[in-house]
Amino acid sequence: MPEYPTALGASSLDRITLLGQDLAADVMGEVGFGELAFWLAAQRRPTPGETRVFEAVLAALADHGFTPTAIITRLTYLSAPDSVQGALAAGLLGGGSRFLGVTEDCGRFLHEVLSGVQGEYPADGAGWDELALAAVRARREAGTHLPGLGHHVHKLGDPRTPRLFRIASEEGLFGPYLSLFAAVGRVHPRVLGRTLPLNGAGVCGAALADLGLPLELLRAFALLARTAGLIGQLAEELHNPVANDIFLSVDLNNRPVPPRSDDTPAA
Repeated sequence: MPEYPTALGASSLDRITLLGQDLAADVMGEVGFGELAFWLAAQRRPTPGETRVFEAVLAALADHGFTPTAIITRLTYLSAPDSVQGALAAGLLGGGSRFLGVTEDCGRFLHEVLSGVQGEYPADGAGWDELALAAVRARREAGTHLPGLGHHVHKLGDPRTPRLFRIASEEGLFGPYLSLFAAVGRVHPRVLGRTLPLNGAGVCGAALADLGLPLELLRAFALLARTAGLIGQLAEELHNPVANDIFLSVDLNNRPVPPRSDDTPAA
């Protein structure tokens, strides 16, 4: 018979192991969920400082109000109250380039820049600013978006960003990704001609990358956090429903118009 080796969950008649630990004796009641999630992804147990930064990221991304992911979860539950899994999945499927996916996009952007560094990373803020300035100019010249910059609500600054900077610094985990991201925040006005806030999704991507977590999983951590938030959205919908009002506001206020042809100007 073929064998399928795994360091994750495995069961015998009287025992369950997870990550080389006895699940019942060593994990349940002993390891917090955030710590366990990190451990599962990194295949190593995080330090207390790493756990604190990681859980701060999860808290930052859990919920941010009536975003499209929250609205679609509530609307799906309105349409199919027998399918909680469908409602949660609908919200998670909306995690893309504008919401939640920014965490991954920012991490990848920073990694691309850092991978091009010859020798050691900059030793001071001026060096990081020079590196960031070149990266921002390259993006501007290519006409591509700078992930992690701007927010539709927090025009004057996303409160999550300085807080996560501070937590990472306190734990000695302010690494090259966060250093570069902070430098982007300082220098981008010189290129773009305006000042945009460093958003929470972007700083979370930088922090996760500094923790050594795989770039391929950065969006997964954002989705993990948002799952908790979407459960909260459903819990609130049970007691203070708004999905039907959202549905009716569109359904009762639609305006029929003729089909648009290629030569018809937009309304």
